[in-house]
Amino acid sequence: MISQLSDLFLLILVSASAAWIGGPFWIRLARRFALVDVPGSAPHKTHLRVTPLAGGLVLASALALAYLVSRPEVSRGLVGILVGTAVVVAGGLADDRRSLPPTAKLGIQLVAGLILIAGGVQVHFTRIPLLDILVTLLWVVGLTNAFNFVDSMDGLALGLAAVAASFFLLVTIDAVQPELAALSAALLGAVAGCLFYNITPAKLFLGDSGSQLLGFLLAALGIAYTPGQAGLPQALTWFIPIVVLGVPIFDATLVVVSRLRRRQPIYHAGLDHTYHRLVSLGLDSSRSVLGMQLAALLLALTAFVVMDTSVWAANAVFVVLLGVGVGLLVFFEVRWAPPSGARP
Repeated sequence: MISQLSDLFLLILVSASAAWIGGPFWIRLARRFALVDVPGSAPHKTHLRVTPLAGGLVLASALALAYLVSRPEVSRGLVGILVGTAVVVAGGLADDRRSLPPTAKLGIQLVAGLILIAGGVQVHFTRIPLLDILVTLLWVVGLTNAFNFVDSMDGLALGLAAVAASFFLLVTIDAVQPELAALSAALLGAVAGCLFYNITPAKLFLGDSGSQLLGFLLAALGIAYTPGQAGLPQALTWFIPIVVLGVPIFDATLVVVSRLRRRQPIYHAGLDHTYHRLVSLGLDSSRSVLGMQLAALLLALTAFVVMDTSVWAANAVFVVLLGVGVGLLVFFEVRWAPPSGARP
């Protein structure tokens, strides 16, 4: 049973070391099996050299090793999370290798979501069973794809995941949910180790396997975290995961709204993400990435603050944040135009 901070630090240490030390092996393996991203194969692929899509392999192996070393007690819910993650990673690897059609990708994500629900990890927001299942699938599939969308620049998705994993680590300790604290710690370490190879110039890309692993795991953590065990009412905390994961959610919303307005397919990769729009407004690449990660950090800190306020104050803050998000979405749509000749 993982019950002490030293146990959590050990998990972070093991998963970070596994990702860092094992990175070169997975990079070579990805090259050997042609699991690579080729420059110029699509308009949005602006990198200069063939890059292995090894992020999912690095993250998954680091998580697996951390659990093998720590040997925590495994509940039905944790089994659902880990098996669902394995399904998402397998589907992502298949997509990285052969480029699956959107319907196949969606089907794999729905299967992973149903496995999560079968493990007892689902929202109970409406108290209407069927509606709660639909909300759970919408959250899981939506956030899985949101991290896939936001993975538009070296280090960006991993940095956002690190902020979210750190938040869930702290709040699950407070809520006395050691299983989720252990999962958050292992994810944080894996992200830190993988980031070493994903910062510019990247030696590996996350690919669909890596970005979807991050989105699915964080979506599962957002559902499984129960602040009520720390004495916090649902009316105060129902929106906390939305705020913590606000940056990838905003990016996905921006892209979907923008493409629907322009009558373009929402499932194609393109140069219309938040990162690209910040660059088009004059920020350089590194500051655009850092700005989005700083926004994620500020949102996580805001979530910590509102958890110590009244229900009315907390919901008022959420409404304000929602208004700011809508305002930024309109601003980006007004100030940005698609690059000439580029197709999302």
